[in-house]
Amino acid sequence: MNIRIFILLFFMAIAGSMQAQVKFEANVSKKKLGVNERLRVDFEMNQDGDDFKAPAFTGFTVVGGPNQSVSNTWINGKRSYSKTYSYFLAPSGRGKFTIGQAEITVEGNTYKTSPLQVEVTAAVETPKDGNNSDFVASENLHLVAEISNANPYLNEAITVVYKLYVSPRVSVSNWRELDNPVYSDFWSQNIDIRQLKIETGQYEGEPYRYVVLRKTILYPQKTGELDIEPLTLSVAVDVPSDRRDIFGGRLYETIDKTVAAGKRSINVKALPTQNKPAGFTGAVGDFSFKVVPSKTDLAATESLNVQVQVSGNGNLKLFDLPGLEVPSSLEQYEPERSENVKTDLRGTQGSITDNYTIVPTQKGKFPIPALSFSYFDLKSKSYKTINSDEILLDVKSAPAGSNYTPGSGNSVAKQTVEAGEQFRYIKLNTNLKSINSGAFLGSTLFWALLLSPGIFILLAIFLGKKKEAIAGDVAGNKRKKANKLARKYLSEAKKNLGDQKTFYIALERALHNYLKAKLHIQTSDMSKDRVMELLQERNADPETRTEFISLLTSCEFARYTPSSNVAMEQDYEKAAKVISALDKQI
Repeated sequence: MNIRIFILLFFMAIAGSMQAQVKFEANVSKKKLGVNERLRVDFEMNQDGDDFKAPAFTGFTVVGGPNQSVSNTWINGKRSYSKTYSYFLAPSGRGKFTIGQAEITVEGNTYKTSPLQVEVTAAVETPKDGNNSDFVASENLHLVAEISNANPYLNEAITVVYKLYVSPRVSVSNWRELDNPVYSDFWSQNIDIRQLKIETGQYEGEPYRYVVLRKTILYPQKTGELDIEPLTLSVAVDVPSDRRDIFGGRLYETIDKTVAAGKRSINVKALPTQNKPAGFTGAVGDFSFKVVPSKTDLAATESLNVQVQVSGNGNLKLFDLPGLEVPSSLEQYEPERSENVKTDLRGTQGSITDNYTIVPTQKGKFPIPALSFSYFDLKSKSYKTINSDEILLDVKSAPAGSNYTPGSGNSVAKQTVEAGEQFRYIKLNTNLKSINSGAFLGSTLFWALLLSPGIFILLAIFLGKKKEAIAGDVAGNKRKKANKLARKYLSEAKKNLGDQKTFYIALERALHNYLKAKLHIQTSDMSKDRVMELLQERNADPETRTEFISLLTSCEFARYTPSSNVAMEQDYEKAAKVISALDKQI
């Protein structure tokens, strides 16, 4: 019995000593890497120690760390502890290097890790940075420009849709545009996106969430290979870190990541020259054409309207309509252009109309020649021509009472002369006064002239005292001046209350213009941190500074998120209050 107890106690002692054994080891993210990659080294221990000493890292440069993470969990009454020191290293050259021994002291005993061999080769095409948060963000965040057609014809519409793909491993808390593409070889138009919508999809075969940030319609204006410049964003990405909370849950850290859609190229084909109509002016798409008069039977000097209209889907704003030609006996005025178009992912659709006003000057029948309109049809890849019908005007004699005088060829229209400086009608009503209207002395005019100097003196004294009182009210004058200044800068924003996008653009411009005028600085390229620093230098109140920066942030977010009219009115009132407060403080 005693032997059994002794054996049991012996094994329990061994188990206790094994459980209390200190474990201290080093791990690397990879043992072979390119000279343009980064290496992560973790020194992990299962008990808390003191006097941690890292090795010299010969052949490497420390670009990050040491980052310390601690995990302390209890499972079924058993404690599990882990403490890790992490370093991120950049190779200084090619070769084979040794990660030396790290040291730690636990309860007076010194423990060391084993050396690790790492080989650095030539640069790789796609560098990877191990488990660095910045690398995790770049691997799970992608900005893509999707082009509908990479080989269009000249003046054929193509769409560019910018999508931001986000992996389920990370999340995005904010973003802003750093560089907008300039479509120098294209006619372009952005399609408004009223509200961002999160959708699910795939990126390179993996499940992702994505948001459509921008849609743009492009009409190439040159042939050959054309470049589409990239869109560049600064994105705040929440990335899981190596740290954990007291419950063992992983903590997240925010990384500011710059992503770009990448430069894309398209090859624009020239329109065919074979069978190209003589009257072709560059119309590409699918169109209909008509010439419609408001009437064909009318009297001389009576006007009519003729509409020359092209409708359909295509580059409606990038070609000329055929001009209307009329006989010399008809007076023709310059046409008025009217457009009824809209733009979506299918291109530009609607109609463009030239409205002609025509006035016949004599009696007779007058033909208006037919017009022809040519365009390049993308479906059949051929030119098509649409001809209108000839218009025959039947002009009767001038109506009774008109100024029209018929003649053999030329006619003169009499114009009514209106009363002016040169011509005046004889007045029919008189306004005569009697010569003997009474003595001036004692009359109303006499007493008014006699008393007027005293009244003027009293009024001047009263106004002078009023002006002195106003001048003495320093606080009131500053308040009035500040309110007037706020109304001056916020007038454009007030006009656009109800139109969210235009209102917040005008509000942001007003805030920057105020700083520009007040501090005599250029604020177009300034960050919010720099604005905060300038206001602090001018001794602005902390609360006022915070409200000013909060307004700038609201302007940025409100362009892409829905906002109510009540919120816009509150931001307007807040901006007026902040500008008034700043004008008193700086």
